[in-house]
Amino acid sequence: MDARDPDLKKELDAALQTRKELGAEYESELVDSFMEKVEQRFNDTADRQVRRQLAEQQMATARGTRPYSTGTGPDQAHGLGVGERFAFVGVSLVLAIPLSAIGVVNAGLSGLLITWAGIFGVNAVHAAGALSWLRRGRKPEGSGD
Repeated sequence: MDARDPDLKKELDAALQTRKELGAEYESELVDSFMEKVEQRFNDTADRQVRRQLAEQQMATARGTRPYSTGTGPDQAHGLGVGERFAFVGVSLVLAIPLSAIGVVNAGLSGLLITWAGIFGVNAVHAAGALSWLRRGRKPEGSGD
């Protein structure tokens, strides 16, 4: 899912135009409708990525290697690859836009700060999980040390 997705941009423009025409009393319904479309787009993208990762894992298993290895050998799997980490950050930033709008509409500046604290927390936890190999040490699995 690209941050400049033309379909989502059209949907957002349509929702904003509809809000101008209908007024603030329909705002929550419009936001809910737009968020459902964003969620569906996210789910479609996530499904494609999961299918791709499963296919890559099956291919790696068939070849006798480990997928997403960032070490020098096939026995040094250091967690997620760069693409997966980048995709996670990208998706969280794309979703940050409507979440920020919802936070500001409902709670003002404090809502925005809470929203971004949550986004930061999710990305920090994800980054810590991706770097968990540092806590285990850099030794290859099965090295006997």
